[in-house]
Amino acid sequence: MAPSGVRSEERSREVPICGLAAVRALFQERAGVIKRLFFDLPTSRRVGGMSGYMARERKVYRQVTPEELAKIAGTVHHGGIVAIVEQAPLRTPDATDIAAWAREGKPVVLLDRIGNAHNLGAIVRTLAFFGVEHLIVAAGETAARPGESTYRVAEGGMEHVQIWLSADFARLCGELRTAGFAIVGTDVRGPNLASLSRREFLPTSVRKRADTAAQTPIALILGNEEAGLAPEVAKACDRLVRIPGSGKMESLNVSAAAAVLVAALTIGS
Repeated sequence: MAPSGVRSEERSREVPICGLAAVRALFQERAGVIKRLFFDLPTSRRVGGMSGYMARERKVYRQVTPEELAKIAGTVHHGGIVAIVEQAPLRTPDATDIAAWAREGKPVVLLDRIGNAHNLGAIVRTLAFFGVEHLIVAAGETAARPGESTYRVAEGGMEHVQIWLSADFARLCGELRTAGFAIVGTDVRGPNLASLSRREFLPTSVRKRADTAAQTPIALILGNEEAGLAPEVAKACDRLVRIPGSGKMESLNVSAAAAVLVAALTIGS
């Protein structure tokens, strides 16, 4: 039986991927997963390589009217091209996965019930830009999942970030900590970061040891757009922080906050 709050439809399903940037990235990284390809007349002049591949593989591809393309995509925001792929269900990371992430030393990002698929796509684009390869989303009916909007907004970033699923973030925090991660949550009630440097994200006890601080990977948790972190998730963090601002606004949009924080974690000294 699936854990409480996990969608029963967490299984493979067909997804329309829209927009030339997203489809090109998909073609470059995973051409074999494309089942069908549709495009309008203007875009047909820019997808000769893809069409040739689909022809050689004897897969469906064709030029269609804008109206047909909107029906296939499920949106008028299709960018002139739609690739249909079968999206595998999201995996839950196990101890082996988490240990491998710790050895890599890169940050990982957790999204605690982020509900807007556009925000999810924007965050994926940010992670791909800065080279963060793993993103964990929370289970639950209100949490966004990868889909048409996410792929389109991510502009190809979905091909460079692996998305995982967790039904228990508090427990996951414990598993990450055991593997060596420092768990940092963003919260409007937390103290301002003294500076946007990687070191400032670490708990004081870790910062005091220069050798340990340099080697400690960070798991960054961003909370729901309105409610923030769930109380049990906030409690499971080693540290809560907030981005320093002018004070005229309480917070940034979660995707903007992710961009600021991930930049600090990856390029901040």
